[in-house]
Amino acid sequence: MGKRCWLGAPDPLMEAYHDTEWGVPEHDDRRHFEFMILEGAQAGLSWKTILRRREGYRRAFAGFDPEKVARFTPAKIEKLLADPGIIRNRLKVNAAVGNARAFLAVQKEFGSFDAFIWGFVGGASMIHARKTLAAIPALTPESEALSRNLVRRGFRFVGPTIVYAHMQACGLVNDHLVDCPRWAELGGRRPRRAGRARAGRTA
Repeated sequence: MGKRCWLGAPDPLMEAYHDTEWGVPEHDDRRHFEFMILEGAQAGLSWKTILRRREGYRRAFAGFDPEKVARFTPAKIEKLLADPGIIRNRLKVNAAVGNARAFLAVQKEFGSFDAFIWGFVGGASMIHARKTLAAIPALTPESEALSRNLVRRGFRFVGPTIVYAHMQACGLVNDHLVDCPRWAELGGRRPRRAGRARAGRTA
């Protein structure tokens, strides 16, 4: 891997996530639910903090199965709040359980959560061509629209910034920088030079 676009100091966990997951178009509902839980947990924290607890979350939240999480009882929630493998924040844990129930309702209405969420980008990844980290926005009109829709459906910890992080992670947008190898690997294309475009033409 050449120049990675948003990593600072070397870190194997973050490098692996950048190189194999971030920005890859995702169409599996359980993975969408996983990222919804993890990104909600991240609020106010670093992504590295959450990645280090990812397996703890996987164990605590039934392998990110929304049907199982939706059935969590108050007693189960209290048990989770004593689990050192996750962020023990009552609001975030309660939101994850409530979001599981809202997630199932979306699946019932649209057939899958995937069909619902990809509708906000027209069914295909939005390929950006950003040259600097400063050019990457914290939110976009698409993430604001999706956030409003999710809130109306009863989801929590789904502000437009958190939602945009989900869109980036799950490949609804390609926000790798143009000089990062992953940008091209995930569909980025540099414009052809006019001279090359004319090459090979015959009168």
